[in-house]
Amino acid sequence: SSPGEAREDLHILQDLYARISGREIEDVSPQAVFNEIGTAWQGLAGMSYERLGNIGLQWPCPSVDHPGTPYLFKDSFSRKGGLAMFSKVPYVLSNELPDDEYPFVLTTGRQLFHYHTGTMTRRSKGIDAVAPEAFVELNPEDAHKLNIKDQEFLTVTSRRGTIDLKARVSDIVPPQVVFIPFHYKEASANKLTTDARDPISKIMEAKVCAVKIEKKVKK
Repeated sequence: SSPGEAREDLHILQDLYARISGREIEDVSPQAVFNEIGTAWQGLAGMSYERLGNIGLQWPCPSVDHPGTPYLFKDSFSRKGGLAMFSKVPYVLSNELPDDEYPFVLTTGRQLFHYHTGTMTRRSKGIDAVAPEAFVELNPEDAHKLNIKDQEFLTVTSRRGTIDLKARVSDIVPPQVVFIPFHYKEASANKLTTDARDPISKIMEAKVCAVKIEKKVKK
């Protein structure tokens, strides 16, 4: 049973539909929803709750006598000729690599507790209590060389900008690499990253740029 006043998603969706449409509807079972999906999508057409059993069944499963597909593209790929196409991708150096002035590689990414810019997750008091502030993660070897202690305030600078945030000393990152999550607008990692793009995929190179680290100067 659900804890407290928690409700199943399907019941919540039914209530939303009733409020939006102004019409009451009878309770719909998960089985009925599952079966309707099978009528709309051939990949699920051969599945039913009875066939799922305790082991499960993997799609595509287009008919009731189909055994399911152990892995995607078992028989063919979705392209002419039914075969996969491999392409050679030339190795290209990142647009900006570390040097004497900016000796660290900065890489950015997510935390477990927040999503992207944090416009939703940072509104949650529970999540905020677990992950309330930005940090720069650096290797113990680098922290020792720079005489940096865990939780000490640092200034991280690239050729494009500067942000202040706390140190997190950890061996998760290798030496000469630092990591900053990009969820915190008060210490936005994207002030530091470059506008370079991958020449093939056109994705922004938000994972590699050169930065320097200094202890924050007290004013």
